Amino acid sequence: MKAAKIREMMKEEMADRCAEARRELLNLRLRRGGGTIENPSRLRTLRRDIARLNTVQRESVLKEARST
Repeated sequence: MKAAKIREMMKEEMADRCAEARRELLNLRLRRGGGTIENPSRLRTLRRDIARLNTVQRESVLKEARST
């Protein structure tokens, strides 16, 4: 997911997407521990998506703080 697309989301959408990605990452990690997973590159993609979501959320918090 691109940062520009994330910036278009509402705060609630970002929070929901982040929680969903974290759950998926946890499930993939558990499956990896128990055997093999069909798409190991998905772990990397999820980690990066979570980082992007957190970064954009932090940017919005800082932007609001500066404007007040």
